[in-house]
Amino acid sequence: MDAQRLAGTARGWVSSVTRRARDAASAVTGPADLDELLADPGLVTALERYAAEHNLPIGQVRAEAAEHLREMAASHDPRATQSWDKLGAWIMRAHDVLVDEEDIVRLKALDREHSLAIVFSHRSYLDGWVLPNVLASRRFSPLYTFGGANLDLPVVGDLVSRTGVIFIKRATKEIPVYRLTLRAYIAHLVKRRSNMAWSIEGGRTRTGKLRPPVHGILRYLSDAAEASDGPDVMLVPVSIVYDQLHEVAGMTAEARGSRKRPEDLGWLIRFARSQGGRLGRAYVSIGEPFPLRERMAALRAEGNDTSQAVERVAIDASHRINRATPVTTTAVVCLALLGADRALTFDRVLDTVEPLARYIRDRRWPVAGAASLTDKSTIRRALQELVASGVLTVFDAGTEPVWRIAPEQHLVAAFYRNTVIHMLVERAIGEVSLLDAIAAPEGADVERAAWERAKALRDLLKFEFFFPGRDDFERELRAELALMSPISPAEPGVLTSAAARAILDATDLHVAHLVLRPFVDAYLVVADRLAAAGDSAVAEEDILDEALRVGQQWELERRIASAESVSLELYKTALRLARHRGLLGGEGGDTAYEGESLSARRAAFLVELQGVATQLDQIDRIEQARRSARGVR
Repeated sequence: MDAQRLAGTARGWVSSVTRRARDAASAVTGPADLDELLADPGLVTALERYAAEHNLPIGQVRAEAAEHLREMAASHDPRATQSWDKLGAWIMRAHDVLVDEEDIVRLKALDREHSLAIVFSHRSYLDGWVLPNVLASRRFSPLYTFGGANLDLPVVGDLVSRTGVIFIKRATKEIPVYRLTLRAYIAHLVKRRSNMAWSIEGGRTRTGKLRPPVHGILRYLSDAAEASDGPDVMLVPVSIVYDQLHEVAGMTAEARGSRKRPEDLGWLIRFARSQGGRLGRAYVSIGEPFPLRERMAALRAEGNDTSQAVERVAIDASHRINRATPVTTTAVVCLALLGADRALTFDRVLDTVEPLARYIRDRRWPVAGAASLTDKSTIRRALQELVASGVLTVFDAGTEPVWRIAPEQHLVAAFYRNTVIHMLVERAIGEVSLLDAIAAPEGADVERAAWERAKALRDLLKFEFFFPGRDDFERELRAELALMSPISPAEPGVLTSAAARAILDATDLHVAHLVLRPFVDAYLVVADRLAAAGDSAVAEEDILDEALRVGQQWELERRIASAESVSLELYKTALRLARHRGLLGGEGGDTAYEGESLSARRAAFLVELQGVATQLDQIDRIEQARRSARGVR
């Protein structure tokens, strides 16, 4: 379909939406009449308390709550849903949706008895069509999906709210009545045993990996579940991942400093038109559900307060989303080419992917579409599709074709690579920890040296990745070592420097330099800028702007390994770590570091990162030596 026809289709759809919105304006009021919601005893009590505490007329507070409810209340109107689904089918024309039907059968059984609270990963605006359509086409109970109020567009928003979408504001600190109203609305949906869905990340990821979870909706939902005497709410982690996405280029441009364009009706039309070329499949994978009220009770029994328990539940759900996320062929091909950061022959790509495929098999990670990652035609097709979308370039005028990341496409390739990076992080930490075991002085506790390094890396990267608790982390780390070599220690107290060297030399898969280097390099840029500030307090926006410019310089100088480390998203996480460590100054946090100047602590942060970068270089050299020994260039 050419651009003119696309534009005509979009204009026709908008016209149709306008007519339907006007025709159905009074057809459906929502899941319940507004008066019923306003009469909810919990909301009435909360509003009366708020009015008394702030010396406000109850009528005024009640009127404000009613206005908020009118904004957020959603319903299911068959006419609106039909129109919205028609647009969704056209917008989703770039992808086929693949679902494990056995998972659907198990989830359908839960749907008969429980309210399902679905928390999903959010990589695309397409998610708003994919998940509801998957469930509706399989006759699940109606789904209410929470979406940002920024998507409540004129005309369109009115129709979309009648397809079950609840538009909510993100910044509610200054509007307490809004929070009281949203809490009551969620409690009302729980009482009606309605199904709900929202992004646990609170917005689209810009890097491809899960963002830290946002707790607001989960907090209100857990309160409602604990207050309910009906069937428990089942929290359902869901992963949605794509072979490729048209919108990734725009998101990665934002990571390099471009301004995000606001969503409006024109944006929706442009987004719809942009979905023209075929990009493979969208994969919906359902993680292991768990009962929310039961889980909260268990966490309280362990001594956690409500906030701590909600945080633990959110992290658990994020872990389960990651565990359900399948490995795409696109991701492993991008991993191979990003790690090399130069052109590779087809055999060289296969040589990188093959040990990774064995590792994925040994770890029993799901592979998208049950694809064989060692099948030559599968890898070749992925290379061709990435060339077609502009992520890779191919040079075929020599003796054989060679592929590499296209100019300005490193962040796009990293987005796809990062969809599976979570499964490699603990192995990467294990590899670096073995270097500390090798370097331990004679007579030292070798295993303690390795474990201290692992804990330090876990602490360094805790705002990037979801790590289990200390005991589980140690157990999983030992399991990783056991996969690296038959001689790997699986029990405490048996690691020696010689064994550590033998493990690193024997394994055919080294990933630390591939997985950790982009993050460490980005953190290095931020640490360098903080160190340059000496003892002066810094503004985060100033550091971000400076880091982006210095990062681009270091990329040109090859002081960092890849262009993917020049990313505002990574710099923001580095600043979050620096803030946590009291390195920004002017925060009133220096009292915890008596006797240590701010400049000294900033310098120590920089030295710490430089040390990790040096170790990643060592892992890279070990891998290169392994390849040379096998005659692989």
